[in-house]
Amino acid sequence: MTPARWIASYRHLHKRTAHLGSLLLGASVALPVSLALMHASPAWAQAGTAKPAIVDTWQGTLHIPQHDLRIVLKVSKDDKGALKAVNYSIDQGGQPIPVTAITFQDGDLKYTMEIIDGTYEGKMSADGKSITGQWKQGPNPLPLIFERATPETAWAIPEPPPKLMPMPADANPSFDVATIKPSKPDTPGKLFRVQGDRFSTINTTLADLIKAAYNVQDKQILGAPAWVFTDKYDIAAQPDIPGAPNQEQLKKMIQKLLGDRFQLKFHKDQKELSAYILTVAKGGPKMKKSEADPNGLGGRFFRGLGVLTFTNSTMPDFCDLMQSAVLDRPVVDQTGLPGKWDFLLKWTPDESQFGGMGIKVPPPSDAPDAPPPLFTAIQEQIGLKLDAGKAQVPVLVIDHAEKPDAN
Repeated sequence: MTPARWIASYRHLHKRTAHLGSLLLGASVALPVSLALMHASPAWAQAGTAKPAIVDTWQGTLHIPQHDLRIVLKVSKDDKGALKAVNYSIDQGGQPIPVTAITFQDGDLKYTMEIIDGTYEGKMSADGKSITGQWKQGPNPLPLIFERATPETAWAIPEPPPKLMPMPADANPSFDVATIKPSKPDTPGKLFRVQGDRFSTINTTLADLIKAAYNVQDKQILGAPAWVFTDKYDIAAQPDIPGAPNQEQLKKMIQKLLGDRFQLKFHKDQKELSAYILTVAKGGPKMKKSEADPNGLGGRFFRGLGVLTFTNSTMPDFCDLMQSAVLDRPVVDQTGLPGKWDFLLKWTPDESQFGGMGIKVPPPSDAPDAPPPLFTAIQEQIGLKLDAGKAQVPVLVIDHAEKPDAN
């Protein structure tokens, strides 16, 4: 698998697909790092002199197959004197990624970026001008040497793109321009993405679009012809009202698109189905309350099978993601948890999972440090509980659907 992007675009209003991800997932080569440098005792430690400061701007190049990535790490202190840091990938837009945890002790630097499941460990050189270590994201670490930046050598960090103002909350937008065309037969995976006010999909079926627009799972779509689940399309669309849509506005636009271009007609019903029930585990939730714009779109994306980053999203969003992408039945939210949350969830999938994304899961790893199964991971890592049961769930009974006209 080729390395994917450090800064993943917003992918899908309820999922970010499995071939996406972030920096270096699945990088195939791990080059050796000098053990002598990693373990040498620095001169300042031997002489008993003051150790060089870590607070500064550091930069280094990560060599990955086909191209290099310039990385900048800015280390500072908060108002209580504790270390904090921000990471930038210059060649991937340069957007800041906060460091979740950072330590520097006896010349050893360690930091973690939970949002992309990445870690770095390195040793400062005797003269305090460089740090030699390894970046790890996925199974194979890669060497990364940081140099202390100077005014003359510092790389310019790209200015962030202008922030698109939100669409008025009372706006009722439609897609002004929408291009729909059959996907290329050999296209892997599937993709939903929102960038500013532009919406696009790759390799998505009408069933995928229905699930995105109405928060249902395959088994909740009844009476549809077979092509609804098999024919795949690429879509590019833009709203008729300026501004970035919120989640509900995006769903409404997709619903209108389905009615206009696919001539979709259906009626709603209720049916008792086998389902999974999501509740709060004993001890309470272990997730973080999101500090992002509560009206903004959330982020739910996979950087590999069983590695989920979930940001600024609700518990119904989590259930929707689980039922549409991972599990084989509807997932019902009974947590009672309001608001939006952030967390990283890592588990070892089994062959029953990810069928909704058309992915065949490889045999589970027998490595001693492999993540736990999904149900265990949900309880241990985010403080929730998923149990099999029966529940009345909404279903969509398809009355009519047509293949879209060629653009």
